[in-house]
Amino acid sequence: MTVSLDQLRRCHIAVDLGAARTRVYVKGVGLVVDEPSVAAVNTRTGSLIAVGALAEQMTGRTPAYIRVARPVSGGTVVDIDMAQRMLRHLLGEKLRRQLRRKPRLRAAACTPHEADPLAQRATVETLVGLGARRVELVDTMIAAAVGCGLPVEQPTATMIMVCGAATTQIAVLSLGSIVTAVRIPIGGEAIDEAVIQHLRQHHELMLPSQSVRPLQLALRGNGLTLNGPAVTEIHGRDVATGLARSVQVDTAAVRQAIHAPLTAVLDGLGKVLRDCPPDLVADIAESGIVMVGGSALLPGLDQMLRDATGVPVAIAERPDVCSVLGLGAMLDGTVQPLALAPLAG
Repeated sequence: MTVSLDQLRRCHIAVDLGAARTRVYVKGVGLVVDEPSVAAVNTRTGSLIAVGALAEQMTGRTPAYIRVARPVSGGTVVDIDMAQRMLRHLLGEKLRRQLRRKPRLRAAACTPHEADPLAQRATVETLVGLGARRVELVDTMIAAAVGCGLPVEQPTATMIMVCGAATTQIAVLSLGSIVTAVRIPIGGEAIDEAVIQHLRQHHELMLPSQSVRPLQLALRGNGLTLNGPAVTEIHGRDVATGLARSVQVDTAAVRQAIHAPLTAVLDGLGKVLRDCPPDLVADIAESGIVMVGGSALLPGLDQMLRDATGVPVAIAERPDVCSVLGLGAMLDGTVQPLALAPLAG
């Protein structure tokens, strides 16, 4: 399946259904939705209680009859009905009325590299259920490269790494197409889990994944204070007693703990470079790797890639929204003509 820029210019909305966040771009308006891909449902009545940020805050804090669902996993819709209900509430009544006025509503959506036909169909059916008459699918890495301003239409190599919540996608682009790419089932969620396991094994402390984010933000420093190694206070539940407890965590030890899941990312990066033609590898050595996605902001990840590959590594401006902004730029017609890469299947 291929899609041209001319087809995308006919679309009215662009949707990026991610495992962590859902984003919607409306042609001529801009980014209108940027919320967590979470919905809270009353299992007794089947009614939707909350979506987005409010539903995410409910995770692990609800009574038994309230279920917090995540209808998207790894960039793939796993619960079409729940995804449609979540999108309807995120769009709001006013915006839905505006979209309903369009007699033949067209939508564009990002899809992971090498997504199987069933995953592509789930994305299409989700948007068709919202009223879209036609849905165009674009590879996430193409959209992200356009969104961060890379010269993807030029006959030179551009290397991009999309660091998502559930997966990491790496590709080399040239002349608007993917030359070689790989998708790795390691993302921000795996990093969170590594931190949780470290705290459980070394500090006998249990905590939900949501509490890991402040710890990751604390890792942005250089690991030193005036009095010695930097530490961060973490609150959780004691494994033995079940009571609340606080511990002082050495940030350097946490950095070491997250290296294990990142090894698979480095292996994937090496595979892409090995499969790439020598001329394009020479271009990459000069232009470097551009990181996008919410997990690209993980402290120390860019430096780790520099040390492993020996090539420059840069984090895109606003890396978390590059994919949907790139798709939006195609809708608005602000992108030079290029041959978009075909989707798998």
